[in-house]
Amino acid sequence: MRKQRRRKGYDVSKPTAAQGRIQVIDPIWDQMRVEAEHAMANEPALGSFIFATVLSHQRLEEAVCHRLAQRLSHTDVDAVLIGQTFQSVLDADPNLGNILRADLAAVYDRDPACTRYLEPLLYFKGFQALVTHRFANVLWQRGRRDFAFYLQSQASRIFTVDIHPAARFGKGIMLDHATGFVVGETAIVGDNCSFLHAVTLGGSGKDIGDRHPKIGDNVLVGAGAKVLGNIKVGSCSRIAAGSVVLSEVPPNVTVAGIPAKVVGPAGCSEPARSMDQGWVDDFGGL
Repeated sequence: MRKQRRRKGYDVSKPTAAQGRIQVIDPIWDQMRVEAEHAMANEPALGSFIFATVLSHQRLEEAVCHRLAQRLSHTDVDAVLIGQTFQSVLDADPNLGNILRADLAAVYDRDPACTRYLEPLLYFKGFQALVTHRFANVLWQRGRRDFAFYLQSQASRIFTVDIHPAARFGKGIMLDHATGFVVGETAIVGDNCSFLHAVTLGGSGKDIGDRHPKIGDNVLVGAGAKVLGNIKVGSCSRIAAGSVVLSEVPPNVTVAGIPAKVVGPAGCSEPARSMDQGWVDDFGGL
């Protein structure tokens, strides 16, 4: 039985000076702090780690910057510099905080193994790799391409997730397990999509220019699927595990096979949220 969850829909932005006396409502952050306190009580050996990562901070954005900076730091670039760079990105674009919350909520809502908001921040490399890419993408757009490439390289080394800094992702994305997730430079992913591990959004050769897939909203991509070339995957579709997609996918369908072909409807209106991967049963085996 799937666990019942509070639905997401938070829109919390950084308060202005005029709002300084107003307490900002941030349910995800408030709940995460409660979870952190319980975790410290249950596992005192991790008390210092949990306090430094969560409870010592006033806002979720600060905790995210701290956690990622610690994970991505190296003798070449230390955690302080990475954290300061991430914080400057957030200060310039407060809406990024809302996107981080949507990504957190996506993992909490869709991954049955996730029982606390705390877990993606502390332990889940899919969330950590995605947020690292979000920072790298902003830096890329600002012309800081070497720092963006550094973050891509570190994310690939640490998380085994390789996303070109120029690739664009919408909000509410879940990378489940994430190992071997590869995305090329000109790929675009819409809102509320879910990806299992070993997925590739790649090119089909040595062409330059716009050469990578365009994924619509609410798409579910199964483990090991490869989507190659500048092709569109329609919104609310699902791609079966292990498929190789070489041509356009219409909206609201399921595709499977090598090469992938349409084998039936998507099964529901929001495949990426339902995470229903029972396509073989749906269509009597493939």
